[in-house]
Amino acid sequence: MQIGIIGTGMVGSSIAFALATAGVAEKVILIDYNKERAEAEAMDISHATPFSSGATVIAGDYPDLKETGLVIITAGANQKPGETRLDLLSKNVSIFKSIIPEITQYAPHAILLIATNPVDIMTEVALKLSGFPKNRVFGTGTVLDSSRFRSSLGYHLDISPTSVHANVIGEHGDSEVLLWSGAVAGTTPIEQIAAQIGVILSDTIKSNVDNDVRNAAYAIIKGKGSTYFGIAAAALHIVSAITGNSHMILTVSSHHDTAIGGHKNICYSMPSIVSKNGIEKALIPVMNEQERLALEQSAETLAEYTKKALDML
Repeated sequence: MQIGIIGTGMVGSSIAFALATAGVAEKVILIDYNKERAEAEAMDISHATPFSSGATVIAGDYPDLKETGLVIITAGANQKPGETRLDLLSKNVSIFKSIIPEITQYAPHAILLIATNPVDIMTEVALKLSGFPKNRVFGTGTVLDSSRFRSSLGYHLDISPTSVHANVIGEHGDSEVLLWSGAVAGTTPIEQIAAQIGVILSDTIKSNVDNDVRNAAYAIIKGKGSTYFGIAAAALHIVSAITGNSHMILTVSSHHDTAIGGHKNICYSMPSIVSKNGIEKALIPVMNEQERLALEQSAETLAEYTKKALDML
């Protein structure tokens, strides 16, 4: 598949490197308002492809998207230390107003994968600006947050995080919801496997894990300025589900017509079946009452800021 990436900052270039070297794209087209940056990134990444997949990586412009089946949008203002993802809203709505019409003109049948923060709200903005069907516009959502949850649990339990199945839903942000009630290692609930292997999983430890997952981005941004490796791996995972038509269940962010806590027509993450058509179906996970209420609160936050974003269009 030919894939376009809009924005060649650290996130966009890391995603491009991941796609090009993993062999999930035949051709990767990098587009950025800074054409010199896009050309340099394309050149650098292309020098790595002889060691891996041999994918073609070029810098281009919007007309070059004519044959693309997937466009990944990473363009936007960077989150600075002390800023929340929601603080980026007005800057990134303005950027989307300039780039989405270009994409829809030249790639009217492509899937749009949004990685720009605040990703849930920017996914809804992209949906409105593009006029595409909702199955073809979705965000990276909490795929990365779910990976952080699994990584933290694997570390605490001293088992491979690949054997941990635990999801984060709702906002990709401060109100995200960790689904402890459905977390398993192998086929065993987390609490039961902790007891079997003699590891304490107290409320205090759960709170620490929650804090580590919820605030991971802030810690990384404080230490090195931005996050990019984790989201690149998450994007690769999502793209692989699309190009491989695997019907993988991923916690991507998509538009929900039905209400949660009285809030509807917003984007947030739920486990969803992803294929070559985009989102086949969003699923409702098993939740306890506390998790359900937390999801309603997350939806309330997203509804408030989504309205503000749409008022800017």
